[in-house]
Amino acid sequence: MKFLDRLDAAEQLSVALSAYRGSFPLVLGIPRGALPMARLIAQRLGGDMDAVLVRKLRFPGAPELAMGAMDASGWTYLNPDLSASINAHDVAQEKAHQLKVLQAREEAYFHDREPLSPLDRTVIVVDDGLATGATMLAALHSVWVQRPKTLVCAVPVASPQALALVKPWCDTVVCLQTETDFQAVGQFYESFDQVDDMQALNILHGAHLHA
Repeated sequence: MKFLDRLDAAEQLSVALSAYRGSFPLVLGIPRGALPMARLIAQRLGGDMDAVLVRKLRFPGAPELAMGAMDASGWTYLNPDLSASINAHDVAQEKAHQLKVLQAREEAYFHDREPLSPLDRTVIVVDDGLATGATMLAALHSVWVQRPKTLVCAVPVASPQALALVKPWCDTVVCLQTETDFQAVGQFYESFDQVDDMQALNILHGAHLHA
């Protein structure tokens, strides 16, 4: 099954997440693609939305392949299946690059406010799909250390391997479909346009205009 676009996927996810309506959940999107999804899901469930900042760590020479992921604190997950073929210098170089990206996003997204706190809240972390699960794992860890009451991973589509990776890091996983033939997230969408920095900022500004 293919989704029409991210908003179609978010509408379907919001139905699957309807048990959390009334709990005033905090819905966190992984930038940039999942931000419009998080906004819509938060609206449907009557909750707040915000961003959780993480970045994929690109495998040297194959940037489409994730060797791991990191959050804005610098906490890092590395794929153990790839660790033997990763040079420590390459890892350090990629981490330094992605940390600069995260710091720039943190300044852009939160320059005039604090991120919403997950403490003692039901938190739903949303992405548009999980190929390896690395970035979602980093996002879940970033939220988990802030002691939410309940931590939920919500995605439209994922590989079995990705689901197995993230399940230990949350209380519940909501996934609409599991696909073994997983090449890229975009293959499961009719339209998979990029969400640019201006769109991301507009979404976050709109969500917190009256906060």
